[in-house]
Amino acid sequence: MAQKKSKKKESSQSKLIAENRRARFDFEIEETFEAGIQLVGTEVKALREGKANIAESYAAIEGNEAFLINANIPIYAPASQFNHEPKRPRKLLLKRRELNKLMGETQRKGRTIVPMKLYFTKKGLIKLLIGIGIGKKSVDKRETQKKKDWQKQKARLMREKG
Repeated sequence: MAQKKSKKKESSQSKLIAENRRARFDFEIEETFEAGIQLVGTEVKALREGKANIAESYAAIEGNEAFLINANIPIYAPASQFNHEPKRPRKLLLKRRELNKLMGETQRKGRTIVPMKLYFTKKGLIKLLIGIGIGKKSVDKRETQKKKDWQKQKARLMREKG
């Protein structure tokens, strides 16, 4: 009798560095893209230590290029004088087709490019998951919170009744 081997679905996201948890709370994400980032050596070393913050950052399109602005990658202490600037704008590496789509979407009313996750791939490359988001109003945020609370309560009840 032949045995079937079950293949695990390989995730493109292997090691999470930083996550913007408020992104899905503050924005309704329509579509996501995976972008590479142009970094210098000391930034990569700092990211390997797991230090980064993308919570207050955003992506902007200037000319024909996309940039990650206000992302904080702290300085790498052993590098001393050869360090990078922690909040410098970093170029996002996207295909022309994806860049054109982002440019078109951001020119529409109320759409922004929101960084969601910064992670290492299986190959060791650093990628940024960005999404096209529409800002939620406070009513929508309350509705999201109600749904989340109900899901927690429902799961707890199911565990108790079991």
